[in-house]
Amino acid sequence: MRFLGIGEYNDLGALYHGLAARGHEVRVFVAHEASKDVYGGMLDFTDDWQAELGWLREAGVDGIALFESAINGHAQDALRRDGFQVIGGSALGDRLEAEREFGQAALRGFGLCTAASHGFTDYASAIDFLRRRGGRFVLKFNGADSPRSRNYIGEMDDAADMLALLGMYQMHHAAQPLPDFVLMQFVQGVEVGVGAYFNGEDFLAPACIDFEHKRFFPGELGELTGEMGTIVSYRGAEKLFDASLAKVAPLLRDSGYCGYINLNMIANEDGLWPLEFTSRFGYPGFAICEALHEEGWEAIFRRMLRRDGLRISTQPGFAAGVVLTVPPFPYSHGYAELSKGEPICFHPGMTAADHAALYFAEVARLGGHLVTSGSCGYVGVATGTGASVQAASDAAYRLARKVVVPNLRYRLDIGERVWQHDLARLAALGWL
Repeated sequence: MRFLGIGEYNDLGALYHGLAARGHEVRVFVAHEASKDVYGGMLDFTDDWQAELGWLREAGVDGIALFESAINGHAQDALRRDGFQVIGGSALGDRLEAEREFGQAALRGFGLCTAASHGFTDYASAIDFLRRRGGRFVLKFNGADSPRSRNYIGEMDDAADMLALLGMYQMHHAAQPLPDFVLMQFVQGVEVGVGAYFNGEDFLAPACIDFEHKRFFPGELGELTGEMGTIVSYRGAEKLFDASLAKVAPLLRDSGYCGYINLNMIANEDGLWPLEFTSRFGYPGFAICEALHEEGWEAIFRRMLRRDGLRISTQPGFAAGVVLTVPPFPYSHGYAELSKGEPICFHPGMTAADHAALYFAEVARLGGHLVTSGSCGYVGVATGTGASVQAASDAAYRLARKVVVPNLRYRLDIGERVWQHDLARLAALGWL
């Protein structure tokens, strides 16, 4: 088969590398200049993905375009109209993720309850709103490519911390472009996600349940990085899926959406409160899910595009993923001086299974050696599987300890809150 990867940062590098290792033809386009060296010396690249469409069309039904992000939906829709096989999302999917109020309105249209959300394009109005209202809110910037580290979950009932942050953002913000963000009412409960692959008409089963750990430090301290580790299972998501993501199928069907989609939610005594869509592959979610797959991505993609089956073969139990980083992650400033080009080594005893469970992100092969590359120090994710969350987490940490990079950092508590609290709480609420 032929695969054309199209993205900004080569986020699916590990997926492409696996496809190539299994004998498929793979070409990758990377838009972001600082990320063009990601998987350098390990994959074939192109500077113009549109120039590769003839090469892709020659493969017929065995030629697949993979879009990594939620910012090229219109291009995906156009390619599908032109007869190409495309997996990623759609223009509608882009809006569901990037325009938070649009996504919330869509969910309300299918009967789901949503937290109050207020949109702003200037800091002064948001500050005035908080001074009048008070209370706890969550700051989320619109745009699928907006930096997650700028988002913030308010902690003080009088909004003093959020007011201070918005005041700082206002002080340092240039006149253009205008900021674009929402303040969403804070909802207390268990944070849980449910995701599945959609083939343009229907969802593939089983759906997966996930528990993300978004902050940089253990104990849920520090910046919202996007994701420092996650617990995933393809068992137990049925009730959550039926009550939430499954309801969106008609909207996805009308838009021609084809790819993975995830809905992050809060569960509490009052029900489910959907927070946001991820209308694309998750990072590092795709790698952690793969740890539970019993078939390759090529088989899953072929089934989605040919619509000749609605199930994927997965293992029972759980998968854990631990994100490995070096300074200055989650920021990019100073990366070239601090960590870029550092050698990646392994303790003795790494097995073939260990290597298969390690999914690299910002790496390259230089002079025969694996080194850090890219723009911010996101080295990769160590995965582990097991019959319980704790067993999966222990396996992931055993692997992480075998990786040696100068100043390597990772959280040491991925999964703890899930086995100590979240699963039992969801069961008590009737979702598991």
